[in-house]
Amino acid sequence: MSYRSHTCGALREAHQGQVVELSGWVDTVRDHGGILFIDLRDRYGVTQVVFDPEVSKEAWEVAHASRSEFVISVRGEVLLRPAAMVNKTLPTGGIEIRAQAATLLNRSKVPPFPLDEDKAAKVSEDLRLTYRYLDLRRSGMQRNLVVRHKILQAVREYMDGQDFVEIETPILTKSTPEGARDYLVPSRVVPGSFFALPQAPQQYKQLLMMSGMDRYLQIARCFRDEDLRADRQPEFTQIDIEMSFITEEDIYRIIDGMLVEIMRVAGHGEIQTPIPRMDYRTAMDRYGSDKPDLRFGMELVDLSGVFAQTTFKVFAGVLANGGVVKAINAKGLAGVSAGVIDQWTDLAKEAGLGGLAFIRVQEDGTWKSPIAKFFSDAEKAGLTDKLGIATGDLILFAADKLDTANVALGRLRLLAAEAAKIIPDNVFTFTWVTDFPLLERGSDGHLASMHHPFTSPKPEDIALLDSDPVKVRARAYDIVLNGVELGGGSIRIHDPDLQAKMFAVLGLPQDEINERFGHLINALAFGAPPHGGIALGVDRLVMLMVGATSIRDVIAFPKTQKAMDLMMGAPSTVDGRQLKDVHLELALPHDEPRDA
Repeated sequence: MSYRSHTCGALREAHQGQVVELSGWVDTVRDHGGILFIDLRDRYGVTQVVFDPEVSKEAWEVAHASRSEFVISVRGEVLLRPAAMVNKTLPTGGIEIRAQAATLLNRSKVPPFPLDEDKAAKVSEDLRLTYRYLDLRRSGMQRNLVVRHKILQAVREYMDGQDFVEIETPILTKSTPEGARDYLVPSRVVPGSFFALPQAPQQYKQLLMMSGMDRYLQIARCFRDEDLRADRQPEFTQIDIEMSFITEEDIYRIIDGMLVEIMRVAGHGEIQTPIPRMDYRTAMDRYGSDKPDLRFGMELVDLSGVFAQTTFKVFAGVLANGGVVKAINAKGLAGVSAGVIDQWTDLAKEAGLGGLAFIRVQEDGTWKSPIAKFFSDAEKAGLTDKLGIATGDLILFAADKLDTANVALGRLRLLAAEAAKIIPDNVFTFTWVTDFPLLERGSDGHLASMHHPFTSPKPEDIALLDSDPVKVRARAYDIVLNGVELGGGSIRIHDPDLQAKMFAVLGLPQDEINERFGHLINALAFGAPPHGGIALGVDRLVMLMVGATSIRDVIAFPKTQKAMDLMMGAPSTVDGRQLKDVHLELALPHDEPRDA
């Protein structure tokens, strides 16, 4: 016997009179004077089934014994609902099934939380993750996973049409820690040695370019043992791409086309290509972020010229020391509370500012501010002109070094936009951010790669590696959507001499170069082609496509913010024999549990 001839979301008025078989979970049971109604649910939808004891006493008894989340199968005739009973909110709302037979397939305990979408949203996330298999029965979660599948299917089909080959790279690999810590796997056959789970397939995909596989794709699993953040996962998925004999323009064209397909299958219509581009310096100066949210204005404005001759000591001192005075006009927010201003001041200080200067433009046009009294009439006129000041506006200032002022105002810009409710919903604004700095100088004075040491400098900046390395621009690029970095990549160094020079600028000792990157350095000497690539985060991408607020809502079995799997109870201890097999012995503090 077949369990179903149709799914619970398939039947329509055109099926009237057909005898069908459905199987699924009992969503609700309603008793209308001895006639029972069950909403039967599977991942495709919900169908109403009517159980009348005069039609089938046996089927009615199955329905009478059923409760929410019981699993049943039903055979019956498709009937049209009376016009007054049509449910226009459901695709199946014009029909119902009159049950002729029913089978109880399995019972269910009372779920620990309601599976109704609205009620489940109020349940603690830890409880939902502990019973994730129940949480995944919710239609919203199932929809998210289906959209994720469709996006990845579209990526594969599109990239296949562009001659990419999907190639799997190893999960057990060598530890070459950069930034985040590696997850380590002890080797049983080589005592004292460890594999690492890949933070990214970076070196493998470059080696594939040197092998002649000139267009590589992988839906890659990556692992990073990094400090915990609100919306990070220790394991994640990325669309990993590498190409040979290309420039940045080829990357932009391929990814633009891929995003067109992703938006289409996600149901968001067409986007205009080519996607606009913005260099890193412009993004920082105008929006205070290298991942600018372009759905709204409120740009950062440089007022250094307005205050060039100011007698206001704070601004004058900053300008004399080579800093800047910048501001944003948070239009309509003059009435925000003192508590909000205090919160924003704390954020400004965390970003490096000494404090937060502001002006409230009152209803009568006067300026209420601790600093406005120090401004000349000419400075006030310049401010009004540059910022377009009007009644009800709130002006927020940052006076400091350029980068500090930009970052602080960039964060305030986002908070102010949320407070003003000017960020539109269901709007998707993409941009490429290009020409990132190749190197950055740490607090200890040493240079470090902004991305990784295989990123190529722009040819016209190579001479600056000797004279002024922090001014060198990288052939690097990020794709950004609504203020979220979807992915980033670069054109790689393929010339062995330039790669050696890069290592020298970074001050890496030769033994460290050989240990961490020897295999890649050797490969460069055997005719490496010009190549480059990019990786896009699948979890963040799908989160934005479905309108979720957390990547955990688009991953089937995610970890918590503490990197724990509450459903499986991982991580967990292992027994002494397993440790002995991999030549390990635990050395834990006395107050921590030890293995048997």
